[in-house]
Amino acid sequence: MKHDHSPVLPGQGATDYARYMRIDALLGLQRSPDEVIHRDELLFQVVHQSTELWLKLAAAELAEATAQVAAGRLAAAEAFLVRATLAVRLITDQLEMLRYLSPVDFQAMQPALGNGSGAESPGWRDVQGASRKLGRAFDEQLTTRGIAATALCPTDLSDPLHRLAEAMVEWDERVSVWRVRHYQVALRIGGHRPAGSPGSAANMLAKLAGHRFFPELWQARTSLTTNE
Repeated sequence: MKHDHSPVLPGQGATDYARYMRIDALLGLQRSPDEVIHRDELLFQVVHQSTELWLKLAAAELAEATAQVAAGRLAAAEAFLVRATLAVRLITDQLEMLRYLSPVDFQAMQPALGNGSGAESPGWRDVQGASRKLGRAFDEQLTTRGIAATALCPTDLSDPLHRLAEAMVEWDERVSVWRVRHYQVALRIGGHRPAGSPGSAANMLAKLAGHRFFPELWQARTSLTTNE
């Protein structure tokens, strides 16, 4: 049994765990007690900074899924897409932390945020771009195989192509759920007027909740009930 735990990795930190995880840098990314104008800035930053990390991972998993689709390895692509979807589920769940931030407290810390907006998230932009690339790679597979998107519904779970299509629908749905939850948080603590109110910042959030990266897969479902 190894008893010597002296660090062997380069970098800062008293242990290899601290050095590999870059703990000093990570925990120094939040505003210090001397900088904050409201104590809940720590809560707000931790939620959003961790969201950026999960989105970074989701974008990487989407990129790998796209590469696997392009190579015709659809089962592998599905596995990576499932991982990306779980990342979005986790960032949706952690929005629950913001339930403990009241509208009054949020307004008090608003000056610290400047003109910042969640719409400026680099992680979200990367996820959007990666999702579009995945959609194009999937469309190319359909074209190569001579299969229409409408043929993917009803689903044949024994077929990797069908299973991947279902995973893509799940991805779309989970992103939509995250957007809806974000919209509700904006109403609850952000002081935004509900969607439909003139000039409300919530209008865009509500509009995005209905966006789909893979509309043809949803249309395939619709055709079952509309006889299109």
